[in-house]
Amino acid sequence: MTLQDIFKSSFLEKISSVSILDMALALVLAFGIGMFIFLVYKKTFAGVMYSSSFGVSLVAMTMITTLVILAVTSNVVLSLGMVGALSIVRFRAAIKEPLDIAFLFWAIGAGIVLAAGLIPLAVFGSVTIGAVLLVFANTKPHMNPYILVLHCRDHESEMQAVGFIQGQVKRCVVKSKTVQAGSVELNLEVRMKDSSTDIVNILSEMNGVNDAVLVSYNGDYMG
Repeated sequence: MTLQDIFKSSFLEKISSVSILDMALALVLAFGIGMFIFLVYKKTFAGVMYSSSFGVSLVAMTMITTLVILAVTSNVVLSLGMVGALSIVRFRAAIKEPLDIAFLFWAIGAGIVLAAGLIPLAVFGSVTIGAVLLVFANTKPHMNPYILVLHCRDHESEMQAVGFIQGQVKRCVVKSKTVQAGSVELNLEVRMKDSSTDIVNILSEMNGVNDAVLVSYNGDYMG
């Protein structure tokens, strides 16, 4: 055994397993694709409260996934250890919007494909996915859904108000009804014929209607 064998390090031998050029190119492309995903997320966000930290995490997740896959593809033994290490990781952050899950998988998938060396697939796939999301996000529904809350004095004023509403909107469905002494509360799902909301002004002036509230509702509907 020579002096060189004594100071021989298997760790230092792995330094050249991935070239500096490959690492730099992969991380720069991962950053670019991650920024594209972040911009698409910002343009298509339709939730209640926008979180800039989630958008930044998409960029970081793309780069981190690329980094991990580069290490895994350079060593088969390391890949097995990486699987075991990542299997104990648990994420506790709640996903509030269903579309956020798609962006998370998009960032992870882009990082995996990019680190595998399939650069055209990563770029073309990301551009295609981004275009599809932008088209669907900017498509406005033909009939905007609203929740109309009515407080009426009695049954007669309730029937009069509901009859008027049914003649002014395309769809009117009773979601809930609360009856108390001298008060009737109605929650109605309505779909307007156009963008005008003058129906609320007319309802509030009707005899027996105490107040009327119209709320835009961004939910999932059938039919």
